[in-house]
Amino acid sequence: MLTIDKLSEVIDFGREESKKILSKPYIEYFHQRERILPKKADFTPSSTFPNQFYQGDNLIVMKKLLEEGYRGKIDLIYIDPPFFTKAKYKSKIFLYPHKGEDVIEHFAYDDTWEEGFSSYLKMLSTRLFLMRELLSERGTIYVHLDYRTVHYVKIIMDQIFGGENFLNEIIWAYKSGGVSKRYYSRKHDTILVYTKGADYIFNPQKEKSYNRGFKPYRFKGVKEYKDELGWYTLVYLKDVWQIDMVGRTSKERVGYDTQKPEKLLERIILTSSNEDSLVADFFAGSGTTGVVAEKLNRRWIMADIGKQSTLTTVKRLIENSSNPFYIYKADVRDEKAGKLYLKMIEVKKDKGKIFLKIELDRYEVDLNKISLKAKDRELIHRIWKENSLSLLDFIGIDTDYKGNSPDLRWQYYRKNKENLDSSIYIEVDQLKEGQEIFIRYIDVFGKDNSVVYKIEGDKAIING
Repeated sequence: MLTIDKLSEVIDFGREESKKILSKPYIEYFHQRERILPKKADFTPSSTFPNQFYQGDNLIVMKKLLEEGYRGKIDLIYIDPPFFTKAKYKSKIFLYPHKGEDVIEHFAYDDTWEEGFSSYLKMLSTRLFLMRELLSERGTIYVHLDYRTVHYVKIIMDQIFGGENFLNEIIWAYKSGGVSKRYYSRKHDTILVYTKGADYIFNPQKEKSYNRGFKPYRFKGVKEYKDELGWYTLVYLKDVWQIDMVGRTSKERVGYDTQKPEKLLERIILTSSNEDSLVADFFAGSGTTGVVAEKLNRRWIMADIGKQSTLTTVKRLIENSSNPFYIYKADVRDEKAGKLYLKMIEVKKDKGKIFLKIELDRYEVDLNKISLKAKDRELIHRIWKENSLSLLDFIGIDTDYKGNSPDLRWQYYRKNKENLDSSIYIEVDQLKEGQEIFIRYIDVFGKDNSVVYKIEGDKAIING
């Protein structure tokens, strides 16, 4: 690992690198912007802050936010960065070509570092300097780590945020399989908590504290409660949190290796932000921070470089009936993306109502351009031959596309072990000659593409 005398070099590197980033003019990187408006969401359009998810390097995201006036605007930052595990993480892809279920593993993110531990700490240090710029004067940052790096990062955080602003070391203890006979089983993570200053948001939360023997104390002035285990009182949260991981049978589970439980983020968000506070997560992973922030009436910004992260997060937000949110991506055509073919797209009228009928035909993708194990490649090839549409994961549609940023008011995605329906019917207010239809589609690997159609008579043809 790193010697203590080298740690100052890491901090100096992060400081100088962040200064360089701040001094350079921002060149727009996120040219692809789409707004998703979940169909079930109960919202009133307004000019309030739009929630945002960025697919890209979080250094670029933070630079963009600072240029756009977010300096000192974020009340809470939670990050769950790589842990220096030297492993490559995967997400599980569940496929349903016909009856039954097939499962493959697909690359999610890489936690290997060619230049060693020093390069990992430099990566994190640079980003922490920028996060401090974004944090409000009442703000708090939570950095989620484990035994591998937490002691080094604690020293780095002391230098960046000030040792006097260290608030807590939270131990998240959990149950999971696997017991070692060579050392104590490692069943906890560590979360370092720092504030921007002395006047920070802190809304103390309470937890159950069971009485000895689970029997009532009957102390005067102490309110006691009883559940299936026995008698308890309510006390302010301690710094050791016993919260279950997202288990295999959990309803929260989305197949993302490093997914964190909603209860964990709920405690953090309730404690260190207020309603309408702005919450950020720059290593979003499966999107738990945004999902919980949305439920608790907080505004949010998330970022992750992974395509699988984007797809997982978008579906979770839609499923949870979130408010409208923007997705930002780089304007780079993905050569690995497949192509969706339609049988037809036409206008239907019935009993005074207007419908857009879309019939999907097939999905073409070059499997040689996707990183897969040999056995998984054979499986995917078979599935593609039998039912290529089962490789589609998400379709978003703007029925009145005006160019530039589409509003995806209609979303269709795989859920409950069912593939996308090959027939899509959309009831619309009007469909007129020349009106454009934008269709965004994303496959199970996170590869996305789009096509635009133009209404001509009662049909639609590809525009250009």
